[in-house]
Amino acid sequence: MARDTHRIMPHEDGWQVKRDGGKRASRVTETKAEAEKLGREISRNQETELQVHRKDMTIERSDSHGNDPDSSKG
Repeated sequence: MARDTHRIMPHEDGWQVKRDGGKRASRVTETKAEAEKLGREISRNQETELQVHRKDMTIERSDSHGNDPDSSKG
């Protein structure tokens, strides 16, 4: 099952918080730090995965804020 994800990504005006499948950014900020702060809050509230990208679009880190799979038995 695919996870619902918000991403922190470069934007022509700085950095953006964008949900997978969204046509527009949820928020656009001047700095990556601002975008991460807002993105983390949004991700926690909506219980989504948060992926932070570098300028070259590779994933720097990923955090889960809900809907984690149950740990396996054994």
